[in-house]
Amino acid sequence: DVVETQEHYKSRWRSIWIMYLTMFLSSVGFSIVIMSVWPYLQKIDPTADASFLGWIIASYSIGQMVASPLFGLWSNYRPRREPLVISTAISVAANCLYAYVHVPHSHNKYYMLTARALVGFGAGNVAVVRSYIAGATSLTERTSAMANTSACQAVGFILGPVFQTCFTLIGEEGVTWKFLCLQLNMYTAPVLFGALLGVINIILIFAIFREHRVDDMGRQYKSINSDGEGSDVLDQNTEGSIDHVAVVALNVLFFVILFVFAVFETIATPLTMDMYSWTRKEAVFYNGIILSVIGIESVIVFMVVKILSKKTGERAILHAGLLIVLIGFFILLPWGKKLPNIQWQEIKNNSIPRTAPTEMLMPFWSLQEMQLPSNHTGEPVGCPVTQSWCLNTPVIYLAQYLSSDVLIGLGYPVCNVMSYTLYSKVLGPKPQGVYMGWLTASGSGARILGPVFVSQIYTHLGPRWAFSLICGVVVASLLLLEIVYKRLIAFSVRYGRMQE
Repeated sequence: DVVETQEHYKSRWRSIWIMYLTMFLSSVGFSIVIMSVWPYLQKIDPTADASFLGWIIASYSIGQMVASPLFGLWSNYRPRREPLVISTAISVAANCLYAYVHVPHSHNKYYMLTARALVGFGAGNVAVVRSYIAGATSLTERTSAMANTSACQAVGFILGPVFQTCFTLIGEEGVTWKFLCLQLNMYTAPVLFGALLGVINIILIFAIFREHRVDDMGRQYKSINSDGEGSDVLDQNTEGSIDHVAVVALNVLFFVILFVFAVFETIATPLTMDMYSWTRKEAVFYNGIILSVIGIESVIVFMVVKILSKKTGERAILHAGLLIVLIGFFILLPWGKKLPNIQWQEIKNNSIPRTAPTEMLMPFWSLQEMQLPSNHTGEPVGCPVTQSWCLNTPVIYLAQYLSSDVLIGLGYPVCNVMSYTLYSKVLGPKPQGVYMGWLTASGSGARILGPVFVSQIYTHLGPRWAFSLICGVVVASLLLLEIVYKRLIAFSVRYGRMQE
């Protein structure tokens, strides 16, 4: 029944590898400037405060959330090369704009905001990438391909800051090319490097990428966005309706998975500064190392889960991943009697500025920096007395924090891959562009709301409330998974065309 030539097989997998590269570059585009946005913003526009930085960081996810369904819809009816090239070109142009935001004489911060939003808009092609991979792989290939895709995304997030660190050797002044009005320095070189990678990606899409579509059993056939390759498959392969209850449930589960990880990323710096009296520099440095180790752990998990899923199935692994995440956050609950060191210095001379509502999206190391008295010569450390919970909430021991890091770093990639894989299998041979767009948009929304949750719940109520609520959310998602467990099966299995 499998009708696929060796030439078609090689072409199909070459195209999938181009999609892996596109996914990698999309995540690099986010992380390659994340450490330098704040000093660059201060340099180009002294009027920008830390609250505006929060909006710049959030603008990437907002742009991706808006673009993902649009590019997904486009890919359903036209050759996927079109949205892939256009989206990558938008990212290239946005990176170039970012390199030139120093040129205008005013409103520079708004140009930077626009540039980062457009980079995120271009990253909406993630929906196209995943829908293509879902349509170009059989059921037996799907989990492995989705794991590879997520691994490429994780490696991109890891290597982005590494590239940024290498470019710091150029220095803050760097080289100025007056005829191009371009300053090549530690802030602009990373985005220009990202633009170069984007141009290479466009060239490879034109040179290597081809439209391929196979059914769940691996038989090739044409789709509406095919460019003439493949062969027709009988209509019954696409007959039947999608289980929309399963689709909605998986969107909710994916939102929860991304939300809790966004909370985990965001809370790392303020939590360690409050609990262990780390300075800003120490918190950024140590948590950077921890997140890098978690990134490496995630890549290993992506590789292992491909093998494990063949024996246990995706649903069981998703269930186990959520349980591991639940245990990770449960461990973070304060249990002991020892209280954290209190940062009494902040109340001197009543010089603590009030926090504006718009600061809810700002990074917490910036918030801590803004709360320092202007007449204070050293950096106060410990849990600020302005957070009333510091006076009665037990400290979270370092062993608790590190154990939680390991468990969440294990559970998150498992849940990420399995939710994508199950989602694509539930959709089956139907065009998946719009559906993948909504899934990507739900993840982007979670990454926006995660920092908001941290800024409100953690700051005002403390870690006991924050982590208890997270545990409650994960328990609710486990109950939802139990309710829809039997519905999370492949389209072809549901209609009796294949055995599970």
